[in-house]
Amino acid sequence: MIVDSIDNIDFYKSFNKDIYDGLLFIKEAPADIALGEYPISANVKAIVMEYETKVDNGFGYEAHQHVIDIQFPFIGKELVKYVTLDKLEAYTQYDEAKDVTFFRASVPESEVVIGEGIFGIFFPIDAHAPMHCFKVPEYIKKIVIKIKC
Repeated sequence: MIVDSIDNIDFYKSFNKDIYDGLLFIKEAPADIALGEYPISANVKAIVMEYETKVDNGFGYEAHQHVIDIQFPFIGKELVKYVTLDKLEAYTQYDEAKDVTFFRASVPESEVVIGEGIFGIFFPIDAHAPMHCFKVPEYIKKIVIKIKC
């Protein structure tokens, strides 16, 4: 997991081209971008979504085997819980079509707050639980970058 400021995206130019391309999309996205899916390259797409954060997200943790997620609320803030996969028990079978497995909630190893210029990058080894509120539930509009790996 990486947590960083969108102001630092130049670092990722030499780190990984796909991650950099996703971060560049985030940085250049207009505030009024429509909800939906946006192809960026053969390996990268953006999904723009909106929802109310909650005290309990209702599904626990998720992890992907073939996708890196970059998550960035550009309206509002969101608490994302994190724990390594070896500390969780799956309650669903791996869904190959959606590249996701869901895991029972547990005590997180870490919690990060994203939004207000801060993004999170979650790799296949990172189980993450988005949609949690920071202090109180609030509306967020968010870009999730999906990078094939």
